[in-house]
Amino acid sequence: MSKKKTPFSKDSKFAELMTDDRRLLQLLPRFGIGLGFGDRNVEQVCQMNHVSTELFLLICEIYSDSSFKPNYSELQQIDMGDLLSYLKASHQYYLGERFPHIEEHLQHIIEACGQKYGPMLSHFYDEYKQEVMRHIQFYEEEVVFPYIEALLNGQRTDSYKINEFEHNHTNIQDTLDDMMNILLKYLPGDILPKERIEISYDIMELSDDLNRHSLIEERILVPSVESLERAQP
Repeated sequence: MSKKKTPFSKDSKFAELMTDDRRLLQLLPRFGIGLGFGDRNVEQVCQMNHVSTELFLLICEIYSDSSFKPNYSELQQIDMGDLLSYLKASHQYYLGERFPHIEEHLQHIIEACGQKYGPMLSHFYDEYKQEVMRHIQFYEEEVVFPYIEALLNGQRTDSYKINEFEHNHTNIQDTLDDMMNILLKYLPGDILPKERIEISYDIMELSDDLNRHSLIEERILVPSVESLERAQP
């Protein structure tokens, strides 16, 4: 008999949400929430850590169910400053922790591959990482976020609109597929098989996380900024 999923509510036990869906654990450092929450509910843990309960629950919903879309009233409760802080913390997590971790282990495999597969695997990984970095660092951090912060400060500009955001979300799935094919299908079976399984799992987890990060931006950030734009004189 399957375990009944804990509902996403401010009164839900925080620990139960984490154990029901382990993916939610990776959200905690981005919100600055530490472990040791005891039997406290979501609202209590969020208040202790100066986190918006409404934003935390919406993001948990999207991470747990990729089909979830917040309604207008739910979006109206979101503080844009809190959302930007979360997104920036996510960027720091990807670039400062996840990619370095993957690179450290992937390099062992690349060195063991020799000239036949090593340069090819390195190429596809570098292409994958650069696509992610271009979007995060050179588009979101340097264009989108400053634009939103200007709106929050009452400054209006006609040089950019948030409806351009979706067109700049790059699709890097083909590059990811090429890299995974080399790791799983084409390298000889005796080349670090255990490490290849572990790094493949890490890469797929990162890809899944990045996809949900994109959903948060598309379903929370974009409509919220559109409301800000409409409110500007």
